[in-house]
Amino acid sequence: MFIKILVKTYKGEKRYYASLVENKRINGKVVQTVKANLGPVTAEQIPYLKAAYAAKKPRLVYDDD
Repeated sequence: MFIKILVKTYKGEKRYYASLVENKRINGKVVQTVKANLGPVTAEQIPYLKAAYAAKKPRLVYDDD
């Protein structure tokens, strides 16, 4: 599963919507199915949402040692 971000432009302003999507193979073809619509998100929230559902969890806070 992964986060899919849809970008829509409304009156010149970009709006972002997030969905939780799963890939499945049906009859030899890959089909994306939406598991949950997460609703509107801001541009600052996108990296955190993607990191939360990533297979390899990246570190979002780095220590300055």
